[in-house]
Amino acid sequence: MTSVGMCFPRTFPAALVTDVARRLETGGADELWIIEDCFYTAGPSLSAAALSVSERLTVGLGILPAVARTAAVTAMEIATLCALGPGRFLPGIGHGVQAWMGQMGVRPKSPLTALEEVTVAVGRLLAGEAVTMDGRTVHLDDVKLDAPPADVPPILLGVQGPKSLALAGRVAGGVVLAEPASPSYVRAAVQHAGAPEGFVVAAFSAICVRGDRKAAYEWSAPWLAGLIEQKNPALPALPFYDDLLRRYAESGVPGLVSMPTDWWQELGPIGTLDDAATHLDALEAAGVHHVGLFPDPEVEHGLPQLEHVLALANR
Repeated sequence: MTSVGMCFPRTFPAALVTDVARRLETGGADELWIIEDCFYTAGPSLSAAALSVSERLTVGLGILPAVARTAAVTAMEIATLCALGPGRFLPGIGHGVQAWMGQMGVRPKSPLTALEEVTVAVGRLLAGEAVTMDGRTVHLDDVKLDAPPADVPPILLGVQGPKSLALAGRVAGGVVLAEPASPSYVRAAVQHAGAPEGFVVAAFSAICVRGDRKAAYEWSAPWLAGLIEQKNPALPALPFYDDLLRRYAESGVPGLVSMPTDWWQELGPIGTLDDAATHLDALEAAGVHHVGLFPDPEVEHGLPQLEHVLALANR
């Protein structure tokens, strides 16, 4: 059965994380997903805070950029968080936005090679091995964690492209798929990964639940327009992608507002609470194990969605 929780956007004040974690746990949600983006709040710190005020809640971290920390430090962070919440932490690692990596002076010549080396090194360190590696990005000389986790979590790769998804299938335990993770996109991503046995799929879905569909569509249509303009890599998997582009080219944002209900249900938990439930059921049927419902990044609009997250988690 799919576990349902909420994402903690990068724009939410750090001090809010403990309240959100408590409300999710008390209200019966399964998970809290922490978002780390440069140069906002730090994922491991927020994850530690959330784990420390909860007893049952799973905390996922999406994602740690592979080269922002050394592989050894990333493994130390993950092991420490596993100790704070045994069996309740899910780590995500990804390429990170390459422009941000450039700003910090750590942009690798080959992001794919860097991610593979880091994933392999972190996995071996978490398994308790003494690791020596002299790669293009990772350089370790007999490094061994003093306290590797007793229950090693799967490393999930936050990736999008076919080559990166294939890499996840080879060296990682699963993936974290960014919003809009439609059921169609999930199936395509798992296929690119080679659908290995035991592969864990976490998906982020932008939630916008309102009393009536039109209000939700009017709020979400500009967001969808931005994804179209940015050529978001998840959109081409949609079965109505060509029609979506045509509609937007001809009618702009108003044309998106008037899209068929089933299109919106494919895109995300957008519309009524029943529409959101239909989307979650479709994600479960597509093989998703963990869903992070992603609220509006502005606290005044996003935080009220927590009540809808709880309603969906307790269906």
